[in-house]
Amino acid sequence: MNLPQELQYTRSHEWVRREGDVATIGITDHAQDELGDVVFVELPEVGATLEAGNTFGTVESVKAVSDIYAPVGGEVVEVNGSLEESPEKVNEDPYGEGWMIKVRISSEGELLSAADYEKVVEEEE
Repeated sequence: MNLPQELQYTRSHEWVRREGDVATIGITDHAQDELGDVVFVELPEVGATLEAGNTFGTVESVKAVSDIYAPVGGEVVEVNGSLEESPEKVNEDPYGEGWMIKVRISSEGELLSAADYEKVVEEEE
């Protein structure tokens, strides 16, 4: 399992990369692996307000449709529009080109270190 140490994670399998007061958010390598081939990603519009812990979109794979939860609250400042045409980027590069949204942080959810997230995954298996 690919698990960058510098990121933060959620129990619901999202990751967060902080750059100042902006968080880049996506789903983890473990999540994309469990989902299988991603065929569609539904994301919010720029300007939408998210509340930490609430859903902000969905990922549809050949196996299932799964909700994506906001690890932080705030305003969506950017959406990865390339996922409309190429949702497979979520599978190929979940921490890079497969990022989903960027949020200007106004509140924090429960975020985990890589080591703590790894324990969550181990407990589920």
